[in-house]
Amino acid sequence: MSKTHPMREWRFYINDMIGFAEKVLSYTEGLDQDSFINNDLIYDATLRNLELIGEAATRIPEEIRQRYTEIP
Repeated sequence: MSKTHPMREWRFYINDMIGFAEKVLSYTEGLDQDSFINNDLIYDATLRNLELIGEAATRIPEEIRQRYTEIP
């Protein structure tokens, strides 16, 4: 049986991306590259949050992306 879920407003995905980015910054604060790479837990958590940013970004409608082309 398939359940349908209402479409989330795209603005919520922006908030999600900001939250994921804040997590990345807090996880990596004060680390140099070697410390970051050698800490599997921090590396994996950071990578996962970057993936989540990318997934949330795909939910932003094309018309909004076109309006704000200065944001990569």
